[in-house]
Formats: sequence, structure tokens, C-alpha cells
Amino acid sequence: MRRLATAAAALATWLCAAAVAAPPTGIAQQVQASGELRVCIWPDYYGVSLRNPRTGQLSGIDIDLSAAFAADLHATARYVDSSFATLADDLLQGRCDVAMFAVARTAQRERQLRFSRPYLESDIYAVTTRSSRVVQQWSDLDKPGVRIAVQAGTFMEPVMAGALKHATLVIVRPPDARERELEAGRVDAFMTDYPYSRRLLDSADWARLVAPPSAFYVTPYAYAVKPGDAAWLSQVDDFVARIQRDGRLRAAAERYGLGAIVRQR
Repeated sequence: MRRLATAAAALATWLCAAAVAAPPTGIAQQVQASGELRVCIWPDYYGVSLRNPRTGQLSGIDIDLSAAFAADLHATARYVDSSFATLADDLLQGRCDVAMFAVARTAQRERQLRFSRPYLESDIYAVTTRSSRVVQQWSDLDKPGVRIAVQAGTFMEPVMAGALKHATLVIVRPPDARERELEAGRVDAFMTDYPYSRRLLDSADWARLVAPPSAFYVTPYAYAVKPGDAAWLSQVDDFVARIQRDGRLRAAAERYGLGAIVRQR
């Protein structure tokens, strides 16, 4: 019996070693061969993946964490401009290996893509002007004559389409921007999440945040990949688990003012 137990233990050790030593396949193999991790980002996402218009330099939690993921893979991150409207197509057409820009993990997106475990989560907030007489509190958003803007392709679009019964929903598509529509008086407020709201509050003295009185639509954020490569999804998921354990996630979030929305598990 003792010999059988020893043999079983040896076999288990060998199998584990073989699994660790197994060569990468699929996307992981491509990354290893090229030495390059292609990362889809939305370069206008404050605190997450923002490109400075003057210098071209990228900054944000997912710029730091994607660089860390690439380093773990012995590769270099190469950034591919994407958006919430083009995200699925960019991944499915192979323009990038992973989307790392706080992608909301929604049922609609899960029908097309595969997601890592969540690492952030955010509710929905409204932004209006300090001088607004129309929107003073959350209950003012859904009233006749009120115009509420959302960015096309974001998860707020279907959420607010279902939530608003009296107000008018305005879908804003690039090159227009929600804040320009608000400043111009064409909308009374726009909906956004915690990271983007920080941009307005940090840089625009005319903006005012309107928070829901209780949880409205808290959504987990994760990294996304195309379906069909379970091994690659596992590597992305393992990376998230590691940064949650070793403190890299918390440190990066605090660096960009996102500590309040970190998911530790």
C-alpha cells in the first residue's frame, strides 16, 4: 500500500510538471512567438486608459496592469485603439489579443465574448451642470422634457433605455461628446460610471455629480477575449487573480483614484 501511495504521488507530481511544461497554444503561442501582447483600449477613459492629447502618452490603471501582464508573459504591450462600440468586432476579427479597459461584463457582451473574473465594479451616475435648474437630484432625471445623454455602445445605453419612462434618451456618437452636449445645453445630464465621472470632477468646475440614493445598476468590470481559446482565457483570469492577491491591483487603483471600486475577489 505504501508503494502504491508513493507511486500515485510520483505520478501526480509528474502530471503537474508536464502540465506546467506544456508549450503554449493559440493566442498564448502567438504572444510568445511575437514577443508582443496586443491590447485593445479606449484611449479616452480617464483613470483607465487615457491618451494625453498633447504628448500622446497613455496613463491609467489598465495601462499599468496591461504592461504588468505583458511582462508576466515575457512580452511587450502594444496598444490598439478601440471603443465600447467596436470592442466585440476588434476582438473577434483578431485586431487585439485582449481588451483591457474596464469592460462592463454584461449579459449582452457575454453572448459574444469571454470575460475574466471582475477586478472593478461601478454604479451609474449622472453628471449635470452646477447651474442646472432642471436636474437637482436623481428623481429629476426621469421627468417629461428632460433630455438624458448616453455614449453609444456603452452598457448605459440599454440600461437607461429601459429605465427612462418619461425623459428623452439621447444617444451620443463620436465625434460628439457627452460633456459638449451638456455644456451646449442640448441635454440636461449625461450618464456615466465612476472612473469617467472623476474626469469631470477633477477638471471641470461647471460639472456636478448626481449619485443614485441607493444602488441603481452596479456592474462588474473585467478583461475580455474572443471565445474559442479556453487556455488563453485561463491565463488572463489567472493574471487577475494574481494582482488581486499580491496587491498590484490595489496599488494601481489607488494611483488613479479608483480604490473605491476595486473588486478583491
